[in-house]
Amino acid sequence: MQALKNFPRTHLLAVSALTAVIGVTLLLSPSSEVEANRIAIPIPVATDFPESTSNNLSPSETLALISTLDQTTDEAVAEIEADDNLPSAVTTNAPVTANNDVQPHPAQNATPKPADATPSLTATPKEHWKTFTVSSGDTLSAMFNKAGFDNTLLYEVLNGAKQNKELANLYVGEKIAFLSNGGTLEKIRLERSELESLIVYRDDSGKYQNKVEARQPEAQLAYAEGIINSSLFLSGQKAGLPTALTMELANIFAWDIDFALDIRQGDKFNVIYEEHYIDGKKIGNGRILAASFTNQGTEYKAVYYVDSKGYGNYYTPTGDSMRKAFLRTPIDFARVSSHFNLNRKHPVLHTIRAHKGTDYAAGTGTPIKATGDGKVIFAGRKGGYGKVVILQHGESITTLYAHMSRYAKNIHTGQKVRQGQVVGYVGSTGLASGPHLHYEFRQNGVHKNPMTVKLPQAQPISGPEISRFKLATKEQLLKLKTFEESYQVATHQQ
Repeated sequence: MQALKNFPRTHLLAVSALTAVIGVTLLLSPSSEVEANRIAIPIPVATDFPESTSNNLSPSETLALISTLDQTTDEAVAEIEADDNLPSAVTTNAPVTANNDVQPHPAQNATPKPADATPSLTATPKEHWKTFTVSSGDTLSAMFNKAGFDNTLLYEVLNGAKQNKELANLYVGEKIAFLSNGGTLEKIRLERSELESLIVYRDDSGKYQNKVEARQPEAQLAYAEGIINSSLFLSGQKAGLPTALTMELANIFAWDIDFALDIRQGDKFNVIYEEHYIDGKKIGNGRILAASFTNQGTEYKAVYYVDSKGYGNYYTPTGDSMRKAFLRTPIDFARVSSHFNLNRKHPVLHTIRAHKGTDYAAGTGTPIKATGDGKVIFAGRKGGYGKVVILQHGESITTLYAHMSRYAKNIHTGQKVRQGQVVGYVGSTGLASGPHLHYEFRQNGVHKNPMTVKLPQAQPISGPEISRFKLATKEQLLKLKTFEESYQVATHQQ
């Protein structure tokens, strides 16, 4: 034991203290059943030093042994301190005999390795980013300077891959982060949104490349239900339905219900829709998955379905498309100020003059939508109509939109348009007593009442697709019914 006398006093005290802790631990050690649920940590004791070598250690071997003891002890103590779940009496994994004699751990029979031979565990270094939020007036050059880089490096980055130049298009509220290593810029991360980031990185050749990182949000179901007292918009707000989804709800049923004319007090709606989350934080809403709308006692139901070709649309539970060839109305949430009337007195001329369309009162600049797919056959001024657009739909139907304040971009004669596309904006040009849209529907040259004319139906789901449709939509329709029933029960209990 002569070698132990040559140990520094602090090391001998550490060994003695650890030995005492282990002795107390063994005396207080619980049964084997409890011990199995506790964490065992090997701690070296005096028996770690084989007697065959204890009296013949050279100075260098002694130093190596001290180093090994220091490292093992420090690691054990650090592990103990890092584990808040450990009991106050630390147990060892050395087996206990009937007389409580501690048996050496198998590893304790081996001669300790020199310190330089002990394997080291190197943890992956944590990346440290410098992150900045873009404020009004900030430029990419300013962001580089804040991160400690000059414009020379900025030009090098922008002249790398082509898409790198998108870094220069900064918007208020975006976050831009820089990662460097030894003064070398390794990465730039521009968070365009919570779902998408542009990553510019330095490749092995030193050139800056880029990639787009996209995250998929977690979708959760949400439900809203409301009864209309004054308007769909206000009822949607009261039910907690986001404004954009209220508009989508109106669009889904727009072929069957005129939300400016047909809505009555007591009408109701039920909606299942998606909410999107990232890391437990809501970032927005998805689409409506299923909905019902009761209008004047008639219930309409719609469910979203993506067919085998990847095309998504809304259908009735039987597979008929909610989409008709024509929208019932070309403007959202407007008030009908004058109906189709062949014996109406003109408000400006004050003479009996047939009103061969429907007027929608709305503020100047309100968007006007094409009610069906078609082609612009006229866009310009036309007498009392003022600024007008006329669309041709197939061979037999035309629609007319008059008194516009201006035309939508790219609307000109010969231009093809899609249903719902904005063709112009409400105004009061021509013979108009105030801002409104005058809308006409003509079939084979004959004016029809836009409110009552029977609209052509879009193609329904048929053939092999119908079985797939029923299987895919059954669950959503069942959820809609379940939510509705649960909501009614909860409401009655309140």
